[in-house]
Amino acid sequence: MPSNQSPLGALPSRFRRERLLIVGCGDVGLRVARELAPRMRLLALTSSSQRVPALRARGITPLLGNLDAPQTLRRLAGVATRVLHLAPPPSEGWSDPRTQALVQALRRRSPATSWVYGSTSGVYGDCHGEIAPESRAVNPGTQRASRRVDAESRVRFLGRSTGVRTSILRIPGIYAPDREGGTPRARLLKGTPVLQASDDVYTNHIHADDLARACIAALWRGRPQRVYNVSDDSDMKMGDYFDLAADLYGLPRPPRVSRSMAQDQLPLMLLSFMGESRRLDNQRLKHELKLVLRYPTVATGLR
Repeated sequence: MPSNQSPLGALPSRFRRERLLIVGCGDVGLRVARELAPRMRLLALTSSSQRVPALRARGITPLLGNLDAPQTLRRLAGVATRVLHLAPPPSEGWSDPRTQALVQALRRRSPATSWVYGSTSGVYGDCHGEIAPESRAVNPGTQRASRRVDAESRVRFLGRSTGVRTSILRIPGIYAPDREGGTPRARLLKGTPVLQASDDVYTNHIHADDLARACIAALWRGRPQRVYNVSDDSDMKMGDYFDLAADLYGLPRPPRVSRSMAQDQLPLMLLSFMGESRRLDNQRLKHELKLVLRYPTVATGLR
């Protein structure tokens, strides 16, 4: 295409190449990078100079900056054609100043064409075991989920105000045998109890590799300002999930306790997950993003 018809046509080839900025380049971000490395230039924001060699070794250009120090983010403006935002909010408060700082930094010049934000299915709150489509109103039951709702609203406002095609991925429990803490094995070895059947809650999962592929699909196929539940096809309760894993590993199944007993035996963070029950509808993931799951159930993924 002639340069006067393409905004990238008149630039040197090294600038014409698509550039993806990964913010929060942990396990999932590195899986995304592994898939895309041959096809585009990869950049990652990192606040640790110690991570620079490891990122470079994976073909990723590190950019030093800190989401908690907005003045360090100025160089990000215009640096990428697409953005994958996987960084978590702070651990306290009702809002997400990190996403606010990133949005302000990137909108200064040449906003990216697409922006994908990794949120959490916790924004739905307790659905009492009902199916939760993306059209369901958010109802965060914790500060942690409220911070994600705030981040989602900031990303979607960016899309509406600048024309950037933003996608929100609502992500449940991430697992993978090659992910640190990515299987229930350690918890099973500790003998941590789960709820008895009458008190148990529905839980949702996604394999880390399928999540990475969903991120990539959303970067190119996501509809403007669209929300996607990124969950596999499993339809099971939490206790059944741990029973399945125990059987696969040849370990004892976890003890079952009543909810009242769990209040005395389990940490608050774990209790918060046991206090919400929902089943995520993943039809948009399949039909709009056209993602074919490599691990459609946790049984296939854990094996």
